Amino acid sequence: MPTDDYDQPFGLPDGEEFLESLRRAFARQAPIGSEERFHPLGLTVAVSREAGSRGGTIARRVGRKLGWQVYNQELLEYLAQEKHLSRDLFDVLDDAAARWIEERLERLLKQQTLSQNANVIEVARVVLAIGARGEAVVLGRGAGCILTREATLNVRVIAPLNDRISYMSQLERLTLDEAAQQVQLRDRQRSTFIETHFHRSPSDVHQYDLVMNSSHLGEDVSAQLIVHAVKAKLKARGDNVGPAVALGPEALA
Repeated sequence: MPTDDYDQPFGLPDGEEFLESLRRAFARQAPIGSEERFHPLGLTVAVSREAGSRGGTIARRVGRKLGWQVYNQELLEYLAQEKHLSRDLFDVLDDAAARWIEERLERLLKQQTLSQNANVIEVARVVLAIGARGEAVVLGRGAGCILTREATLNVRVIAPLNDRISYMSQLERLTLDEAAQQVQLRDRQRSTFIETHFHRSPSDVHQYDLVMNSSHLGEDVSAQLIVHAVKAKLKARGDNVGPAVALGPEALA
């Protein structure tokens, strides 16, 4: 069965590891006073992609270069559906971060830019928890629609249709006609999901910080450009750029 990203499936880390990563991140922060407004601790990369454009592979490369965890649809839904993880999530977050998540959800719902679908809301809550910590790459599930613009690098990966069909055919050992059907089906499903639950069109380029053609650039150059953009956005935010984002030899490997 094809994976969500048409390449090797993501591993599912222990949900407790996810909670522990949040716990460590917030333990390092000074407490926020009741009058202060919470801001995400770091930047999150949200990757949207056309089917067969190798967006999943590029997201993995970005995660490796930055040393950041990558979350795809399967992992996000696992974290949202496991009741003990959902229950423990807000115990791990500090009060200011928990308030920020609920306020963001309330704002999206009030603006009708997030649907009332219970499962989608739970996934959005997990995405916001990831975004509150930052230093993560989130693939799909409308992450760029959920997270705040100032704390997110919103990326769209595209490629010519014929290249995407050819890639799908090779990867899944399908005929070109079968691969074309799969590409069209996945594109339609993803567009329907975004249009239904976030009232946006994924083809609207104005919502993205960066749109890249993976066929023209290749996987590694695409990933390097995203890492460069992460560094630039962190500097624009006034954040310290850590060694993993400094684009030394290890970041560009």
